[in-house]
Amino acid sequence: MEEILNKYPLLKNENVSRETFIEFESFISMLQKENEEINIISKETAKNGVIRERHIVDSAQIIEFVNLNSGTIFDIGSGGGMPGIIVSIMIKNLKNSTKVHLYEKSHHKSAFLRKVSRDLKLNTEVIQENIFEAQNLESGTIMARAFKPLPVVLDLVYKNFSSYKNLILFMGKNGEIILEETLKNWDFDFEKKKSITSEDSFLLNIKNIKKKK
Repeated sequence: MEEILNKYPLLKNENVSRETFIEFESFISMLQKENEEINIISKETAKNGVIRERHIVDSAQIIEFVNLNSGTIFDIGSGGGMPGIIVSIMIKNLKNSTKVHLYEKSHHKSAFLRKVSRDLKLNTEVIQENIFEAQNLESGTIMARAFKPLPVVLDLVYKNFSSYKNLILFMGKNGEIILEETLKNWDFDFEKKKSITSEDSFLLNIKNIKKKK
């Protein structure tokens, strides 16, 4: 067990249970196996050392922003399940019953997400649909990682969600410039948290999205 814990030094001070780490490792094995058949993540980042920090830890760090009292969470454009599957594993081991909706339009990726959810007994619903075509959605937390540019995601949430608590986004090295530009057309409350996996990145926790007149 110590061996597994030592693979996640960046999560050492976070409140992550042993069971969670074991399931992270199971997920990595499934992802690597599937990645040999279909391209879910790049071959480079699928390698053992890289995948933990780049994908697993990066996704796990958002848990403090996730609203666990709302019953539902949406991961829009879920891809290989980052952050949706990772957050769902954490929620399960926190003994919380919040359900994670994984929106993914690719047939192959959706099938993979369903298999992982079954094997790890996660409380998820995989929706193979283009999120841009869905209407009147209701959610607690909405999360998106490596999905679409900030203004596009804001527009999607503004138009397609009738209610939500917060939106969590991962911002890369041009994040500050993008945020500044976006605030010219959009109004929203936000807090920033420095990423634990990258010097140049940060998380954005957004609420109360409004379009400027």
